[in-house]
Amino acid sequence: MSPPLTKPTTTSSIFFPSKPPPPLCTFLLLTALCFIGFFYTLHHSQNPKTTLQHTATLFLSYSSNSTISSYLHSLTLHPHLAGTKPSLDTVNYVFSHFKNLKLETHKKEYQVLLSYPIKSSLSAHFSNGSVVDFNMSEFVDLAESDKIVSPYHAYSPSGTVHAKVVFVNYGREVDYNALGALGVNVSGCVVLVRKGEGLSRGGVVKIAESKGALAVLLYAEEGRVSGGVERGTVMRGVGDPLSPGWAGVEGGERLGLEDSEVLERFPKIPSLPLSFGNADVILGSLGGRTVPPEWRDSGGRSRVLRVGPGPAKVNFTYQGEKKVVTIHNVFAVIRGSEEPDRYVILGNHRDAWTYGAVDPNSGTAALLDIARRYARLMQKGWNPRRTIILGSWDAEEFGMVGSTEWVEQNLVNLGAKAVAYLNVDCAVQGPGFFASATPQLDNLLIEVTKKVKDPEAEGATVYEKWAARNQVNAIQRLGGVDSDFAPFLQHAGIPSIDIYYGRDFPVYHTAFDSYGWMKKYADPLFHRHVAVAGIWGLLALHLADESILPFDYISYVEQLQGHTGVLGKLLDRNVSLHPLVTSIQELASAAKEVEYEVKQLREQERRGDFIDLKLRALNDRLMLAERGFLDVEGLQGRQWFKHLIYGPPSNYESKLDFFPGIADALSQSTSKSQQNRQAAVQHEIWRVGRAIERAASALKGNLT
Repeated sequence: MSPPLTKPTTTSSIFFPSKPPPPLCTFLLLTALCFIGFFYTLHHSQNPKTTLQHTATLFLSYSSNSTISSYLHSLTLHPHLAGTKPSLDTVNYVFSHFKNLKLETHKKEYQVLLSYPIKSSLSAHFSNGSVVDFNMSEFVDLAESDKIVSPYHAYSPSGTVHAKVVFVNYGREVDYNALGALGVNVSGCVVLVRKGEGLSRGGVVKIAESKGALAVLLYAEEGRVSGGVERGTVMRGVGDPLSPGWAGVEGGERLGLEDSEVLERFPKIPSLPLSFGNADVILGSLGGRTVPPEWRDSGGRSRVLRVGPGPAKVNFTYQGEKKVVTIHNVFAVIRGSEEPDRYVILGNHRDAWTYGAVDPNSGTAALLDIARRYARLMQKGWNPRRTIILGSWDAEEFGMVGSTEWVEQNLVNLGAKAVAYLNVDCAVQGPGFFASATPQLDNLLIEVTKKVKDPEAEGATVYEKWAARNQVNAIQRLGGVDSDFAPFLQHAGIPSIDIYYGRDFPVYHTAFDSYGWMKKYADPLFHRHVAVAGIWGLLALHLADESILPFDYISYVEQLQGHTGVLGKLLDRNVSLHPLVTSIQELASAAKEVEYEVKQLREQERRGDFIDLKLRALNDRLMLAERGFLDVEGLQGRQWFKHLIYGPPSNYESKLDFFPGIADALSQSTSKSQQNRQAAVQHEIWRVGRAIERAASALKGNLT
């Protein structure tokens, strides 16, 4: 028999005393409980909206266009292509900025495969025996010209071609069909393509390759600066090609350059970007059949009259190299005071093809200014309820490489804890506010724009000017692979927003994308930068500080219903939309239940009831519902893309910019029987239906 315990445990002595405590102990205990109750009531009786409004007002009051201007000037002193030594200057600048603000700061490095030019040349050989050797560089400041990477397409294979040229308009399937109707065959030729109509560089080269072309020359036409040449990537997919689906960390697994999975990411024929002037010389030399009328009507400044082939020939040479280099993501972290394990992420890429004043460092300057303003709020005693992360990505221009590697490495934690991702790439390109978002964030976006002064209309808000242009109801979706939101939404299922000023700009990816151009043309007083920083920072404040996440899934339901209506017009009668219709109804029911629950909790919150656990549970459901749209198998043939509502279709000319799996099935080769094609489409509809049901189930939070 064990001897009796002579000393009770701490727990039993406090909560289960064997005899009544002395009167003094009772008094002290009651006094402590009263103080705890008082401070609890004081804390929970404060209206969180009032506190947030005060914080938001202070945040907006700290704006400074001259400060953002100084940040941009410092970031764009020199070109800073990812993986090169000059890029380290911007790494250190951003890191030091965060550190000097006394924010928790760190870097994360990855070893990834990037691509650089060694040499390139192009000459035209005319039928009269004359030769023109084209200058492949740009007309820029000679003192800086040696620091600027020569125009090239990243991941283009090396090659030398001597062949006739065919003009193929935008390089779409429909354009090649039009040439075929004229009896023009591009096989064995170099194709000359003008950029446009939403077709990516990689898409242009892929289609040309399938038609038997030997090489591609791509030029940008309308509104481009004289002598400017648009660089860019032609790699397919996103992220490091040597570590597809996992992070390219030091000492980690890497595929070989000759691995089939790696090779399929790269084109098999070389390509080069051209200036409009050089392209026009070649176009003026073409004979053969007359350009189709619809091509000429969209010809802009070009003197294109005929499509070729030839009779002039071009001598085309490109030599490049692919090599593993180190890239650097930089982070500042502001820990949440109540929910430190819930993350609101603001991201912008830092690398640029040249100086990058618009793309991307207008966004970087705004991010640095948000960090400065947040630091001032912290000096006033503010700390967010949830953790805010400011991320500066590297190597986006090569295919969202830096952000993708980080998402892949942190996929489990992001999947369980990320509230939202807020992206800004080119913060300011010109006039007009534009936004893209997952639908549950539409209303938040609208409400925030009502609080920020419009930079283009005195006395108006961004919302008022936006509404006047009839753009509020045209919030775009995030189905493309245009910027760093792609890994967050399309791979990890995190609700996302992308905002910017200006639809397009003439110095895109050229050596003229400089601080001087920004100050002269796009935003002379930097008021648009201030507006973007205000909207971006306020979005994060609402997502980090509101007790109930400001997600509206009724908006998502309405968008899905709209998508289904558009899809229905493209389907055969034998294909049923029933799986989509019923699953959307289920999501609508869940969204309405959540809306009612939110109202109930807000009422309890106003009364000062203890509802922290209920809030946590509801917020988790709101946060995780987007993950329901992911499918573990991903899109067929492109498994990395998991989101079945928003993602890129495999066919660059698809009529759908949503439901990518269904879009792929609709675009399948006509060589398949009608029955098999219908079955494939129906299967993808079922997959999307199940994804919507998963989202509804996550929103309800109950097991079946």
